[in-house]
Amino acid sequence: MLVELGHFSLVLAMLMSAAQAWFGLAGPALRQPQWSAVAYSAVAGQLLFVGLAAAALLHAFIGNDFSVLYVASNSNSALPTFYRIAAFWGAHEGSLLLWICVLCLWTVAVALRSHHLPRPFASRVLGVLGLVSFGFMLFTLATSNPFRRLLPAALDGRDLNPLLQDFALAVHPPILYAGYVGLSVGFAFACATLIEGRTGQDWARWMRPWTIISWAFLGCGIALGSWWAYYELGWGGYWFWDPVENASFMPWLMATALIHSLAVTDKRGLFKSWTLLLAIGAFSLSLLGTFLVRSGVLVSVHSFAADPARGVFILTFLVIMIGGALSLYAWRAPRLVSSAGFALVSRESMLLFNNILLVVATAVVFGGTLAPLIAETLGLGTLSVGPPYFSPSFMVPVLPLLALLGVGMHARWRRGGLGDARRPVLTIAALAVILGLAICLGAYASRSVLAWVGATLGCWLILSSLIDPVDRMRRKLSLPAAIVGMSMAHIGLGVFVLGVTLVETATVERDVALRAGQGVQLAGYTFTYEGGENIAGPNYNGYRGHVVVTRNGSTVAQLTPEKRNYWVQGSVMTEAGISASWTRDLFAALGEDVGAGAWSLRLQYRPLIRFIWFGALIMAIGGIVTLFDRRYAYASVASAETADATTQRATP
Repeated sequence: MLVELGHFSLVLAMLMSAAQAWFGLAGPALRQPQWSAVAYSAVAGQLLFVGLAAAALLHAFIGNDFSVLYVASNSNSALPTFYRIAAFWGAHEGSLLLWICVLCLWTVAVALRSHHLPRPFASRVLGVLGLVSFGFMLFTLATSNPFRRLLPAALDGRDLNPLLQDFALAVHPPILYAGYVGLSVGFAFACATLIEGRTGQDWARWMRPWTIISWAFLGCGIALGSWWAYYELGWGGYWFWDPVENASFMPWLMATALIHSLAVTDKRGLFKSWTLLLAIGAFSLSLLGTFLVRSGVLVSVHSFAADPARGVFILTFLVIMIGGALSLYAWRAPRLVSSAGFALVSRESMLLFNNILLVVATAVVFGGTLAPLIAETLGLGTLSVGPPYFSPSFMVPVLPLLALLGVGMHARWRRGGLGDARRPVLTIAALAVILGLAICLGAYASRSVLAWVGATLGCWLILSSLIDPVDRMRRKLSLPAAIVGMSMAHIGLGVFVLGVTLVETATVERDVALRAGQGVQLAGYTFTYEGGENIAGPNYNGYRGHVVVTRNGSTVAQLTPEKRNYWVQGSVMTEAGISASWTRDLFAALGEDVGAGAWSLRLQYRPLIRFIWFGALIMAIGGIVTLFDRRYAYASVASAETADATTQRATP
């Protein structure tokens, strides 16, 4: 009866979320403080019952309970235990329960960390989060119940999708969802601010840590998915502008703009209405991504479901939540004005340009992602939008953005100008140009103008980010966590830009057919196919090839690409053989057996590709480091005490 207990627990959790929403919003509105206390109790109850539901489904997977339809469809008795656990979120129904679990954990975190917030404001934040939880639980129970029984029970399961039987993709969804779902916290803070009609800027400081944490998780999740696609799908790329890839990338871009806008609102009280709109927009794109992944309107290797009825439900939920938030915004935004001014070349101006360019970049991705759907809806036929559109279009806003970043982080607030940083910035700019040329012409012999521009911008960001920390250390001043974190995040972006630039302009690849003993030259290396042998795994069999890579007569790598046949589903998967280093990757993927002892092979030389994922990791760590700045903790308490005294006056 554990499965039925899990189902019943999810129903009770939904009722708890409804209570959380009602008492969280109605308590402050009706001036009933005791109702707000009930909202906190509902959060605890929701955690208990969501935990029970998740534990029941996990027990069904580990115990091979094939009387549960979802387990029978996504697991198998031969599946290793680790992947049985990962199968929990391996398809639509379980991934929704994972979404609910992550949202519940975010809600609990907000409740635990809200002691320094005015009680009515915190109650409203929890109320909005309760509405979001209620919507997703209702969606799960009404259309995507993971506890549905299969009678009679199956003798064995259909196995987990072989694409998901990989460590990176097993841990990818929880990390990605931690960021994806975390944007709901910023959305809840924005809605609470609008409901109360707050005209100050204290809410920006309260919202900022939650936004940074979710942004960091989302960035790590995207990077992990990119890494998986590189070595698992057999094509050797790291980003294909797939609709589902874009569905996670757009909220990240919007959250990046939000973080920078929050900095201005927190520091100067400017851009208040714009910042709230970005918070609403980031969560809107998160919901839109959920719709794209689960409705089947766009085709992708990453899609969870293709059920139009589910898509209609999510679309309706999106319209209600975002429509309500935008209505609040239209009502309250005109009151959020500031008389403070700033110079044209100031930190505020640079951050404003940063926001505009990030929103334009998001619009480029948004338009390209939805263009096929729009074309089909209007009867214009089938439209395919891929890298030939995205890559050049995306560079239009991004290149000036990267150039401005190196200046903007040193511009002074309000008065404008670079002050004492002017000379170091100009010196760094000249040095970046020289280093860009040296990397392109010297290290990689590339005459591409685009390669030089990208390498220069990458060096520019890295070197420019070091100016403030180095200057403070030279003068023996303390290094606040905010400065260290900001510098790390921008250095990470520079490392990422260097990686993308060299991968896109200096990659060498060949598709060949080789017999045992035959070799081919590639980027100064000799790839020799040495034959292979049959292999067997717990739920697959296959073939493993051996490719020896030499340079100047010396062996530098031995690659072992595999072709696996997962016999339960009859799926054939490719496992690439990769020799990795910080300067380059040597890549080999098996294609097909072409007969006469020959195999088709995809061989690649990819310079600095590890910089892409390393840069993303540095960015995320930099964001987290900023949270340890003591100014935020002290100022949050002080501003909360001030705000608590004026909360009732701010609420009509």
